[in-house]
Amino acid sequence: MNRKIKYVAVCLSLLMLAPVSTPTFGARGPKNLHAGAVYVLTNQTNNTVAAFRRNAKGVLTPAVEFPTGGAGDPMPQPPDPTSDPLASQSALIMSHGNRFLFAVNAGSNQISVLKIKKNELQLVDVVDSGGVRPISLALHDDLLYVLNEGGTPNITGFDFDEDGTLTPLPGSTRPLIGGVAADPAQIGFSHDGELLVVTEKSGNRINTYTINDDGLPSPPMDNASNGMTPFGFAFNNADTLVVSEAFGGAANQSAASSYSASDDGTLNVISGSVPNSQTNNGKFAFVSNTDSGTISSYRINAEDGSLALLNPVAANTGMGSAPIDMTLSNNSRILFVLLAGTQSVASFRIWRNGNLTPVDTAGGLPLGAQGIAAK
Repeated sequence: MNRKIKYVAVCLSLLMLAPVSTPTFGARGPKNLHAGAVYVLTNQTNNTVAAFRRNAKGVLTPAVEFPTGGAGDPMPQPPDPTSDPLASQSALIMSHGNRFLFAVNAGSNQISVLKIKKNELQLVDVVDSGGVRPISLALHDDLLYVLNEGGTPNITGFDFDEDGTLTPLPGSTRPLIGGVAADPAQIGFSHDGELLVVTEKSGNRINTYTINDDGLPSPPMDNASNGMTPFGFAFNNADTLVVSEAFGGAANQSAASSYSASDDGTLNVISGSVPNSQTNNGKFAFVSNTDSGTISSYRINAEDGSLALLNPVAANTGMGSAPIDMTLSNNSRILFVLLAGTQSVASFRIWRNGNLTPVDTAGGLPLGAQGIAAK
């Protein structure tokens, strides 16, 4: 069953940063992950998930790292930036009901499943991703799909069992329209699970796949992105697709577009490349601007899915902070932002009018951390 999302969070990430030293986490483990936690994939050679406890107000306490059983890949693939080595969204996702975490191991071509227990993350399964360099994951009910960026990029599906194990879905692997030049960023399901979407940065296109009753995808449909460099995206409750656009990293050019989807997977532009000058009750979309260290907010029209810029600087995380990934608390009242430049997580209170108020920042992450999930 789908969990209703009150807000949408989509991201841009194109800033180049120099390497910095890596702090370490404290030895004391989390007291109660079920009470509230934020998880970040460290994406290191010995890959782990870092868990932060958080209270109801969003105050964070650094906790401890739990191994994924695989290898991350903190070295970027040109032209991806040092601060964002996977240059993707949804490298770490949570199951409905908050029972499991799914993580990519880009260095060992694997996917890990970890069970969320009161005081720890328990490794349940590690499986081959069906391709090279997995960078993004999507889950709908008992169906998990991975986006493999390396070699000949593809998407591959798995059946997800209630005990947390994954079984490869025969016949589920499909190519991307752009082939080896695709440079994809994210894979994601529509809320009804009937449409699978992949953004291609280099090809300025959005691949769509319709999903049949057996969980198998159609051949990819080629949809031109309204703006250049489509990156992170999310569906609101009305299945309006909101896509962030990086415009090749050009200064003050980032934007967002919204689309409706036909039954055959064709995307139709609703609002095209609404600039932010620098993503659910389906009401607001938040976009991180990595280069300027800001977060912009948009209002989503509930009737037609159109976008309007609400605040170009709804929050300021600071120059050099490099916000790359975002996620929401279960009640959608707190926005958590992964700051690659300062190797930290920042939390913000979301108000009913879409305003953001800073709550806390907790550090200790390694350079190359990628992917964030919360409960």
